[in-house]
Amino acid sequence: MLRDVQKLPDERGIDIDQVGVSNVKYPLTLPLREGGTFATVADVSMTVCLPHSQKGTHMSRFMIALNERNHHFHPETVHLVLEELLERLEAEEAFVDLTFPIFLERAAPVTGERGLLNYHCHLRAMHTADGQHDKVIGVVANVASLCPCSKEISERGAHNQRSEVKMDIRPTDDTFVWFEELIDIAERNGSSALYPILKRPDEKHVTETAYDNPKFVEDIVRDVSGDLQEMLVMHRIQWFNVQINNFESIHNHDAFAKVERGERGPVMQPHRAQEAGNPVP
Repeated sequence: MLRDVQKLPDERGIDIDQVGVSNVKYPLTLPLREGGTFATVADVSMTVCLPHSQKGTHMSRFMIALNERNHHFHPETVHLVLEELLERLEAEEAFVDLTFPIFLERAAPVTGERGLLNYHCHLRAMHTADGQHDKVIGVVANVASLCPCSKEISERGAHNQRSEVKMDIRPTDDTFVWFEELIDIAERNGSSALYPILKRPDEKHVTETAYDNPKFVEDIVRDVSGDLQEMLVMHRIQWFNVQINNFESIHNHDAFAKVERGERGPVMQPHRAQEAGNPVP
């Protein structure tokens, strides 16, 4: 029998908060709000906590758990992978992180020319052996913003830029929040939405829409936060984090704003660190 080196004792007395595999490419089936599914490829990380007494974890068991659950691998059943990790690795805490693109069809505002626009989505989930579970989902979407100050002081036009809207939310246990719902929140709170195809009438429409709806980075982060705050009040979510980055067109730097509200939960603060009284960034 081959020696199980990972099971050997370790004398250094240091618990490892998370250890496992990262940068795993794996197919993912995503349910869509309008019906049907979208097939994509996710970057997957899977980790468990490791007690100070054990030398190492069994890396191959992460991939076994993932592949045994491949027919059920989508965001709403990722807990099956977590449960498998807890059992196979005899762990107290397990995490799965997913990042993946989705492509949604968008029609140009005037001509109706249709094309696909990409968005980045992410999901982080955790289970513990004592019954704790938690999940955070999020999106990154781009919009256009036009500077109110530039519009106010300029005789001809105003400068605008592309703005990146990053949202993370922690849904309540009995609530399902669509990735498309978060994308909608981002796109309606910029100066204008973005489109994959713009012919001249569409470009005119987008330019004038942004000019009629100028927004600072502070305006966008407050408007997005206002929509998420409503979800917080309605108990659809327990926590949100919004970050806006304006890729400035007339400066050699970007403009940034952030709002975070609600309870982070264990998925953002591993309970092992909390119990030890260690700060978690």
